[in-house]
Amino acid sequence: MSQNDVHEAPGTEEVPVDSLETDPKSSTDWKPSIQKLRRYDSLDIESGKFPRDHTHAAKQAMGWATVLHLAFQSIGIVYGDIGTSPLYVFKTTFGKEIRDPDDVFGVLSLILYTLTLIPLVKYVFIVLQANDNGDGGTFALYSLICRYAKVGLLPSQQAEDQDVSNYQLEPSSNRLRRASCLKSKLEGSRPAKFFLLFATMLGTSMVIGDGVLTPSMSVLSAVGGITEATSKMNQDMIVWISVAILVFLFMFQRLGTDKVGYTFAPIILIWFLLNSGIGVYNFIKYDPSVIKSINPGYIVDYFRRNKKEAWISLGGVVLAITGTEALFADVGHFSVRSIQFSMSAITYPALVLAYTGQASFLRKHPEHVSDTFYKSIPGPLYWPMFVVAVMASIIASQAMISGTFSIIQQSLSLGCFPRVKIMHTSTKYEGQVYIPEINYLLMIATVAVTIGFRTTDKIGNAYGIAVVFVMTLTSSFLVLIMIMIWKTNILLVIAYILTIGVVELVYLSSVLYKFDQGGYLPLAFAGFLMAIMYVWNNVYRRKYYYELDHKISPEKVQEITADKNLCRVPGLALFYSELVQGIPPIFKHYISNVPALHSVLVFVSIKSLPISKIPQDERFLFRRVEPKDMNVFRCVVRYGYNDVRTTADSGEPFERTLVERLIEFMREEFMISHNVVENKDADKEMPVDGQLDELGRDVEVIEGALRAGVVHLIGESDVTAGKGAGLWKRLLIDYAYNFLKRNLRQSDKVLDIPRGQLLKVGMTYEL
Repeated sequence: MSQNDVHEAPGTEEVPVDSLETDPKSSTDWKPSIQKLRRYDSLDIESGKFPRDHTHAAKQAMGWATVLHLAFQSIGIVYGDIGTSPLYVFKTTFGKEIRDPDDVFGVLSLILYTLTLIPLVKYVFIVLQANDNGDGGTFALYSLICRYAKVGLLPSQQAEDQDVSNYQLEPSSNRLRRASCLKSKLEGSRPAKFFLLFATMLGTSMVIGDGVLTPSMSVLSAVGGITEATSKMNQDMIVWISVAILVFLFMFQRLGTDKVGYTFAPIILIWFLLNSGIGVYNFIKYDPSVIKSINPGYIVDYFRRNKKEAWISLGGVVLAITGTEALFADVGHFSVRSIQFSMSAITYPALVLAYTGQASFLRKHPEHVSDTFYKSIPGPLYWPMFVVAVMASIIASQAMISGTFSIIQQSLSLGCFPRVKIMHTSTKYEGQVYIPEINYLLMIATVAVTIGFRTTDKIGNAYGIAVVFVMTLTSSFLVLIMIMIWKTNILLVIAYILTIGVVELVYLSSVLYKFDQGGYLPLAFAGFLMAIMYVWNNVYRRKYYYELDHKISPEKVQEITADKNLCRVPGLALFYSELVQGIPPIFKHYISNVPALHSVLVFVSIKSLPISKIPQDERFLFRRVEPKDMNVFRCVVRYGYNDVRTTADSGEPFERTLVERLIEFMREEFMISHNVVENKDADKEMPVDGQLDELGRDVEVIEGALRAGVVHLIGESDVTAGKGAGLWKRLLIDYAYNFLKRNLRQSDKVLDIPRGQLLKVGMTYEL
């Protein structure tokens, strides 16, 4: 469809035909607003900030009682990963020995300032403000940029999309030449568009890699503490116990994050309280002088003494902030204020006390650096701490696994991942999903990593690369948002780059140094995932452009439907296509082989917008295909990347909801055609009874077709490389893409269409 070919049926009050017939001249209830019925000529509107939608605004305006409740719940979901870092940070940083007692001051100072600068300052007080109508993560940042600048690679933008509540943009001010210049450069550069998509894919792949490494790292570290209680426990036994726990953890995923994570929020809280208490105890008992680590000069001294070794040790320090990305990724389940409160008031102080206590212990017992956490626990608290540590490590794994499911869902909605089954596990929080195929793949990968690496040392090297890569990409996107959307003072942008940006790059250089010591694992895993994403997205775009180039014109549709040999049968046919701007060529293929057409035909295009959720009453766009008596319509059904696609929010079947919105559209179309709009300058005559009867008959045709039965027609287009295609194109389309398509879920299962109402139409495209 062209931008003018779609007309929106917004969520206005429904006016029954009967009420129009009762008193057509005196009634004013059925006059639609010009504001809601207007059409746009383009989407090229200079824009500034993204206002929050009503849901996000309600979250921000909630009372402190609700904030505290959400803050408590967030403890069980968000902080498991970063909260269990004290299990292994000092061990990974120092290795087997501490060369100089004052090195403890330097490393503690590094940990404290890293915790303050990255999780607290960057994420809690800056990145959380870049949420996408309450949702966070790499795709949220990408969606903000896509909505502000036309950097998407599919030509499916429509002017009406900006009418969605969560999508609206404000006019920009005159002082934003820098933002407009950057926007123009991004929009005019195809390499820049590809780079943004590539960076988004890389970031999501790294987070998924984190979902593999976190369970292995956390569970191995926690279970390894049992060696303090018995010398009979060797490394093989630790590995197999860890594998058993991991298999149980992944089997437990089908119950959903809502049941798993929130149940254990009290355990993570107990974990923080125990770590804080033990930290204070060790600080007082062993060496209170570690308080001097507040002085950043100890960091300088540490690098002077150790030089290259100090730089390499940063790969261990960075593990203190693993899981920080969860602060942003999971904000949609809670609220910005609740995350800010729980991090600032509970998590951050607990971690500071835990690391300070361990540093005090190491000042007196440097020989225990390889097992600092369990050695520093007072004897009577050993077993309680061991049990809580194992449970906390399981919860830490749960948080990243759930985050992986959400990321795959977002990638799928934007055409960047093959079709998989999305199961929504919570009626309260729509973003909580379970994906069986991904769950089993993660389980296999995690068990393989645990058995292959066996210890936390090499896993720690791999872990650090995944963490810092994602943080660096987040900062890159954030700088674009600061300049283009927030219109931040350029001096503040430069300050951000020179402080947080430089720190992250230094950490990235350190973790990359250990590439051959396990650091290759997340990059290899990310490369594998990106290859899948690239293949699917590349051919997906090729297919879309092919259909766009070969779409059927409205005149051709009229010619087809006017054919006297074409039989019209009772019922409603929904013809699905990914093509937003027109009628796909597969329709002509269908009619040439099956010369029958249902009494009402709706071409349905499923479209993903770069926003998290779309209100149900703003989801459907309709346009009639002339002539009117054909009863042929085009419909664009818009979803956000966190929306449920199988049924309406009310629980009604999809086709029933679509018909209700179609009838609303027909009534509004009728009002426009008879000039029944709000107009203060001229009085418009009301429609006569005969015209209202015509509207009633049209509505009855639609409802009658629904009663006669619904048929879902899905265009299953096979693809093959065109004649004369090169080797790379043939490998990409004929082998890689078709292999993924054959072995993964089909579109009818993704749309949850009943088999008895499904009819597939096949056609081969030569790309």
